[in-house]
Amino acid sequence: MLFNSYEFIFAFLPITLAMFWVLRAKTGHGSAVLWLVLCSLFFYGWWKPIYLFLLLISIVVNYSLSRWLADTRSKTLLVLGVTFNLGLLGYFKYFNFFAQNLSGIIPALANVEAIFLPLAISFFTFQQIAFLADTWQGKSDKRPFLEYMLFVCFFPQLIAGPIVHHSEMLPQFGMLRKFRHSDLACGASMFAIGLFKKAVLADGIAVYANPVFQAAADGASPTFFHAWIGALAYTFQLYFDFSGYSDMAIGLARMFGIKLPANFNSPYKARTISDFWRRWHMTLSRFLRDYLYIAMGGNRHGTTRRYTNLFVTMLLGGLWHGAGWTFVVWGGLHGLYLVIQHAWTGMRRRLFGTRQSRWYTQQLAQLTTFFAVVIGWVFFRASDFDSAWRILGGMFGVNGITVPSAILNAATGLQPVLSGLGITADGGSGKLFVFGSLWIVLLFMIAWFGPNSQSLLKEHEPVLESGNIAPSRLRWAPARPWAIACGVLLAIGILALPEVSEFLYFQF
Repeated sequence: MLFNSYEFIFAFLPITLAMFWVLRAKTGHGSAVLWLVLCSLFFYGWWKPIYLFLLLISIVVNYSLSRWLADTRSKTLLVLGVTFNLGLLGYFKYFNFFAQNLSGIIPALANVEAIFLPLAISFFTFQQIAFLADTWQGKSDKRPFLEYMLFVCFFPQLIAGPIVHHSEMLPQFGMLRKFRHSDLACGASMFAIGLFKKAVLADGIAVYANPVFQAAADGASPTFFHAWIGALAYTFQLYFDFSGYSDMAIGLARMFGIKLPANFNSPYKARTISDFWRRWHMTLSRFLRDYLYIAMGGNRHGTTRRYTNLFVTMLLGGLWHGAGWTFVVWGGLHGLYLVIQHAWTGMRRRLFGTRQSRWYTQQLAQLTTFFAVVIGWVFFRASDFDSAWRILGGMFGVNGITVPSAILNAATGLQPVLSGLGITADGGSGKLFVFGSLWIVLLFMIAWFGPNSQSLLKEHEPVLESGNIAPSRLRWAPARPWAIACGVLLAIGILALPEVSEFLYFQF
């Protein structure tokens, strides 16, 4: 079941929400928790009921292991628990990948039936590994089974995050607060903004990204402008898709009086790659830092070891996103970016000290970071390396520079100049070129200069620990003008639902 679907918006959500608040008021905490658990399991099972058993087995095994770990602090038990979780993840998510790559060595693997990837397995696996590790270190308390179940399967964040931490969620589940109108108003506004981002902005720009990447997958080599339109269109499709999902997840949880951690904070405003990862999929970055980078030694063993740890962390982060070599390269590319950034920062401090950069230097840094991210997204989106190289070749002018003949004919006085620059006509109508460019410019302006939804609602604390999110000059308030504005966004988003599509992060 998708957040951006009729059955969710008009059936599942209102029934779940109404019954939750009735139970919370009439019968108390326990029945409200049980109701949320049952609804979350129904939400997950709607997609493919058979994998509901996998989720339940994972929950029962990890909860049992955590109880034993709390009593024994056995490292062997911790290793067993981590192995169990990584074994499930490896089998369902990576078996097809390894079978395909090893089929040349082991021919029998070529005939093995493909394994279907269960939804959310990457997310609930990471959450439970972190819980086991913290239990072993004595950082978590024993909790009732139902509260632990809700921690793992709470439907607003189950499918695509945020990757929540037990210290953030279990205390909230342990004492669900009473109904407040501000929770419903704040949550509904976040949900409306998120639905508009997904259904209108992300899905609207997708029609200019998909043809370019599909053509590259079919063997075509896009020229300069078409390659850039495709790459930039996907850059903003993914941005507003994931931003929209994050807003909807935060809004849904808030309707139940529960706050999720921030997971998306205007990442295209970042001026360094490390700042980008502090803003993009923030909870994944936190997990990779706390449970992988620091566990490998972090920056405690010298510069070379630090750079190696950074690179390996991002390499594994890329593999987490998808079972394919293009994802590994994407992660490795970001690892290389981080190494270059830290090396340059150290050298700059030695040469110029710590004086503040001028504003134009900061803008150049932001533009450079954005360009590096766009290059990485090509590998992230492309179906294979050949497709990625064709698009990158087009972006760097290797495949030639052409514009639709209608555009070139309109610029009669500039034709000799354009021809001298090697820009020729391709016979296209120009519709894709013109409207794609307009969409990209519009979304660029929103992402680059506009406030994000969390900064709009900053004064009402839409997320946990929102201190690093700067408040916007334009501020949301539970008043009639904002109610009308959010209602209009919600209506437009619902009207766009006939063209509904899955969230891009669902495949991870």
